[in-house]
Amino acid sequence: MKKQLDSKQRILVATTLFGMFFGAGNLIFPVHLGQLAGRSVIQAMIGFIITAVGIPILGVAAIGSTHSDGLQALATKVGKRYGYVLTCLLYLTIGPFFAIPRCATTSFSTGIAPMLGSNIPEAPVLLIFSLIFFALVLFFSLRPANITVWIGKIINPIFLIFFAILVVAALISPGAKASAIEPAEAYKSGALFSAFIEGYGTMDAIAGLAFGIVVIDIIRSMGVTDDSAVAKDVLHSGLLTGLLMSIIYIATILMGAQSRGLFETSENGGIALAQISGHYLGAFGSIVLAVTITFACLKTSIGLVTSCADAFARMFPKSCSYKTWAIIFTVFSFCVSNFGLSRIIDYSLPVLMFLYPLSITLILLALCGKFFNHDRAVYVSVTAFTCVAALFDFLKTLPSGLRAALHIDTVVDLAGKVLPFFKLNLGWVVPAVIGLIIGLIIHHTRKVKA
Repeated sequence: MKKQLDSKQRILVATTLFGMFFGAGNLIFPVHLGQLAGRSVIQAMIGFIITAVGIPILGVAAIGSTHSDGLQALATKVGKRYGYVLTCLLYLTIGPFFAIPRCATTSFSTGIAPMLGSNIPEAPVLLIFSLIFFALVLFFSLRPANITVWIGKIINPIFLIFFAILVVAALISPGAKASAIEPAEAYKSGALFSAFIEGYGTMDAIAGLAFGIVVIDIIRSMGVTDDSAVAKDVLHSGLLTGLLMSIIYIATILMGAQSRGLFETSENGGIALAQISGHYLGAFGSIVLAVTITFACLKTSIGLVTSCADAFARMFPKSCSYKTWAIIFTVFSFCVSNFGLSRIIDYSLPVLMFLYPLSITLILLALCGKFFNHDRAVYVSVTAFTCVAALFDFLKTLPSGLRAALHIDTVVDLAGKVLPFFKLNLGWVVPAVIGLIIGLIIHHTRKVKA
């Protein structure tokens, strides 16, 4: 009889997966979303949870159900070169381009910036803070074993306890009822779709594809060797993780909405979180929260640097060693972090608008692949149509100054007239369906001929 995980082991795997997912973006985006959504908070919760919980868990399940040994193997179903390109782009996005720098800037925005006052400029302080932050990241990334375990077992629980205290305090004594808060323009109608796109910012669907193999290795190390049993345990553990994340997101989004009775909509979620913690927990509580968030983000950064460096060292064994990749990614992340949190978010959105559709379609194709025998023609057709449409979503969400400099407004306007749901930032959906139909026709034509 094949072995499966018991309940305690599944909970252990689920909490480990939660620890890998829960980083800076999981804090700042739901709080800010709540402030934007106002009385449309229920629709916003649903849309956000679909992309920030549902799709990431499906990504982990896709790796497990296809018995792939990682993201690259899964993406290679489209093509070998595509596998390399997509894997590099996804790792760079959840690594040195955006996610790692965002950890440092979130820590700064939440913990340090509120203490500076109006007379002290933020830029030089951010430079010093990020230099110390990434010096620690590099030090421990080159010696990852002890610090990741120590922080994961001690700092994360401390952070969750203080964060739970903050959320409970805010929900018991709300600044205003969410139903009384006027939503931002984008959330007055179509709040579900706006929140769906906001969920891209967590980058968890991309991370789910990268973390899938880690979860599989953990389950196999616990004695489960049968592939179908591993896939089932991955799904069960993922569902537990998804339930925990959903509860936290619902409470945090509601806290953000109710905070509008106390504060105006903030520039980003890091500022909002600092304001809310200062109001409910006072100076001491804000310091403790800042310290725990900084250590939690430090742990996440160490994990991301090590995973990205390991992935690139494996993909390109003749280029650089793990140590060299770790140094490159840390230094690059330090440079990006000094652009500030709001600017990092602004520039990450277009990239995510391009990569998320490709990730979503790859996940769905992998999960449904048994219905067309994972025929490469279907993968290629869907990916090609999705890629072209997602490119227009990328152009549309570029910062306005860059879009004007590139003179691409005419192209974006044309795409808005041609692509259904383009105004909802879902212009890739119909092209993906067309690609699926064409791919299935090719598959069945081959089957009939055979």
